[in-house]
Amino acid sequence: MKKLLILGASGLVGKALVEECRHHFDVYGTYFSSAVNLPKEKQFYLNFQQGAVSKIIEAVQLDIVISSLQGDYAKQLALHKELANSLQTTLYFISTTNVFDGDLTRHHTESDTPISKSDYGKFKIACENMLMESLQERCCIVRIPGIWGKDCLRLRKLKEDIAMNKPIKPYSNLQWNFLLDVQLAKQLRFILEKGLSGIIHLGATDMLTESAFYEQLLPEQVAMEPVPYEDAKSTYYFGLKTEQPNRLPSDLYITNEQIIAYLTN
Repeated sequence: MKKLLILGASGLVGKALVEECRHHFDVYGTYFSSAVNLPKEKQFYLNFQQGAVSKIIEAVQLDIVISSLQGDYAKQLALHKELANSLQTTLYFISTTNVFDGDLTRHHTESDTPISKSDYGKFKIACENMLMESLQERCCIVRIPGIWGKDCLRLRKLKEDIAMNKPIKPYSNLQWNFLLDVQLAKQLRFILEKGLSGIIHLGATDMLTESAFYEQLLPEQVAMEPVPYEDAKSTYYFGLKTEQPNRLPSDLYITNEQIIAYLTN
């Protein structure tokens, strides 16, 4: 089996990737604060010290690397520069819809030029540009929307607020799409196995306002107070669309209804 290294294997996306790929690849992973569900010899503590990721690359003759790291933006960028200089294989970089948060006039596809106003989005754009320039055809940019999972932070926060009788205040005029951690892992396994490259957008095939999504996700008795994004009457668009829907099999795509059904069952 091909050797796969998952940078950030202890995070929400990383954990799902480990479980999805462990029987199809020889999986290795990195962690920072909590260990990974892998044999001891296949997991590595990774901080942002210079040379740390190069040592891991040297220790394992890798075929594929996925980066789903989190943390300080400047330190992440420096680590990815080091990674690009030392890596001889393909890198799959998990990016975000926030690379488009500077233009909410429409949903965005792979060919749109990123424009961001947030520090997070600007950081991801810098990483994308650097990696594509350095690695070229050995780099695949996978952009994802907000990720949900049965144990994700945003769901835990919702449950805590409900338990404390805090009103839930979703945006009433912000349309976007989401994705499940487990579905993303299945999609990424297919992308890895087929060796897809370039820029790929993933996410639910339909768009909902945040308030409409929450109305279906939460019990009827939960107090909700929808609020307008930026206190405006206009509709804002923050979804990821794809120009290449046939790159993945139809059964690997998901709808918001299916996401909600998974989270509520």
